[in-house]
Amino acid sequence: MPRATGPLSEALAHRTVLLDGGLSNQLADQGCDLSGGLWTGRALAERPDQVEAAHTAYARAGAEVLITASYQIGPGHPRAAGLLRRGLALAGAAARAADHEVWVAASVGPYGAVLADGSEYRGRYGLTPRELAAFHRPRIETLLESGPSAPDLLALETVPDTDEAEALLRVLAGTGARAWLSYTVAAGRTRAGQPLPEAFALAAGAPEVIAVGVNCCDPADVLPALQAAAAVTDKPLLAYPNDGSVWDAAHRTWHSPPAGAPWPTGAWQRAGARLIGGCCRIGPDRIAGLRSALGAGPPR
Repeated sequence: MPRATGPLSEALAHRTVLLDGGLSNQLADQGCDLSGGLWTGRALAERPDQVEAAHTAYARAGAEVLITASYQIGPGHPRAAGLLRRGLALAGAAARAADHEVWVAASVGPYGAVLADGSEYRGRYGLTPRELAAFHRPRIETLLESGPSAPDLLALETVPDTDEAEALLRVLAGTGARAWLSYTVAAGRTRAGQPLPEAFALAAGAPEVIAVGVNCCDPADVLPALQAAAAVTDKPLLAYPNDGSVWDAAHRTWHSPPAGAPWPTGAWQRAGARLIGGCCRIGPDRIAGLRSALGAGPPR
């Protein structure tokens, strides 16, 4: 079956759409070395067959949106443009091979991700929105100009800071592109400490943004964030948290929490979530479980 032919926004108007899970954990489980500054981008460069296999594993689990491996590929890398296009092509191939319609979302990670020092969980980089826009523009332009492999939308994800959200929206303005905007949050605020209503309100009037929400956060932080978003925008909401682990950037490892209760996905849906999936350390089995819990996934 071909990739999804209709806009994702049309599906979100009447049902929950299932996202994929963490690409890094799946690639690691498949034997990929993700050390170094490129993270999943290293697999794009060295083991593209495994990137496509990871996307395929999520599609088989029922995911309807595949997020590309471009999160940590910044404009300063000498092979950036080629790797970005390769990531789109691999996700597109997995989408076309699926037995249901699948959208491809091109990951646009935050400035801090390219630094590979954990600063995407702090924000406040010391750069102005104009400087951040100059950083993001080349990558976004490459992704949008990728011809037959162009993504269905952009995943502006793990954004820690309203300055960076403002910069990303500035780059998108007037392009006609479609995107979602997803913050990483903690304790009812962005990682940089700004109030969530203020953060979500930035996207409320942006026609390019089809959904807003949170990712790469503790599942316990999801519902309050969705409620804050629903108070300032009527756009569909999204949620794809991690498993509650905390990333230790100094030692490049995760500190895992004790096993927790099932995610309250019904409450997330009632709050307005229409895109639900997983981020770091959420694999295909969990996505398949979410599909059953949500009554989501491709119509049968």
